[in-house]
Amino acid sequence: MSFSFISFLLILFLAGSHEQSNEENIELHVVSYEEFEAFVNATSYVTDAETYGWSFLQKDVYNFEIVEGANWRKPDGENTPSSKYLPVTQVSYNDAIAYCEWSDTELPTYEKYWELIKSDNRTIVTNDKPITTVNEANVLGNVWEITATTIGDSTRLAGGSLFCSVNTCHGTSKDRKQFIDKQTGNIHIGFAVIRSSQHCNKE
Repeated sequence: MSFSFISFLLILFLAGSHEQSNEENIELHVVSYEEFEAFVNATSYVTDAETYGWSFLQKDVYNFEIVEGANWRKPDGENTPSSKYLPVTQVSYNDAIAYCEWSDTELPTYEKYWELIKSDNRTIVTNDKPITTVNEANVLGNVWEITATTIGDSTRLAGGSLFCSVNTCHGTSKDRKQFIDKQTGNIHIGFAVIRSSQHCNKE
């Protein structure tokens, strides 16, 4: 075996190890109300729901209503979130992209989302259980996550929400196809970002 061939194999091994290391050092993090508030305070950003003056309010799997004044500050149009550590909701794809640009993070593609949640062993919040803080709940369930996978003016949602169950929307299944336009928010839709695990461990 020649020296050049051995060197070639070594390069391939090191490249593979580096790629694996990078994969192990990233996590999918659901953005909280507190984190989105920091972004808005720093940039004076105005969300799509704030611009329109209304948003959708999901009541259960099948029913929703349009609520004046519903936005990330008051997801139901009246009340602020009960905890700053709850997932931010009433945000759109456009809002999520703006946050990522500010925070130097990125939205996962739909496929990447499912790769990154494999090791998440926290409780999956479904079946109309109360919405749960981002550090306590599995990325699956709780709120739908906006992804970077788009078709035209729509973005694909992933993971399902607190309203989902195996007998209704099947949102926690990878095969579920759920799209929403890039300007729309809802009380059960948030987003998660890809960032380094070191960043997550500092919190």
